Amino acid sequence: MTQPIDRLFERLSMTYGNAWDNSLGSAPLNEIKSFWMHELAGFLKSKEAMMSISYALDHLPERPPNLVQFKNLCMQAPVVKPLALPEPPANPERVKQELAKLAPLRMGPGVDPKAWAHRILAEYAAGRKKPVAVVQMARDALAAG
Repeated sequence: MTQPIDRLFERLSMTYGNAWDNSLGSAPLNEIKSFWMHELAGFLKSKEAMMSISYALDHLPERPPNLVQFKNLCMQAPVVKPLALPEPPANPERVKQELAKLAPLRMGPGVDPKAWAHRILAEYAAGRKKPVAVVQMARDALAAG
């Protein structure tokens, strides 16, 4: 299976010919490819990210780019937002039911902000197992006043 970096180098070689080969210098080709692969890894994570590489290949400069120049071309790619369906309208009855479930958590006048700690300690005292850290946090919250 051909690696994406191999396809990229083939494309650059086909585009620039000997100028591309000369631009790589004398370092071993596998080391150069590994370095490019590492530096471009963020652009190879998904099909959407790879669109940046396609953009760069469609906007190549007249002379062979070095890694920094190619990476900068990738970063210039426009962000493609996925199409989204409109959100369905909320069912008022369902919203009312869900909000009713949250009623015990609401804060306001006459509501004990440490009710959670009282509940945890009451459950623990009744024999329900609780993590030691949870019990300690509840005790600390009540001790703080």
